[in-house]
Amino acid sequence: MAKKATKSFILRVDSDTMDAIEKWAADEFRSTNGQLQWIITEALRKARRLPKKKKTDLDNQSNDQ
Repeated sequence: MAKKATKSFILRVDSDTMDAIEKWAADEFRSTNGQLQWIITEALRKARRLPKKKKTDLDNQSNDQ
């Protein structure tokens, strides 16, 4: 399975928000970075802003399970 390319960027958040994200991440057994990725992905999914998956991508996912 090919690994997706990632991009890095700096994100500035206030300390109260960061504390809340870190606690949430710990509660979900995720890293802070993983939690932020999950939050962003979920928001994009709910807003229907994620790119549509190609049929071959869907076939590969069903074969992986």
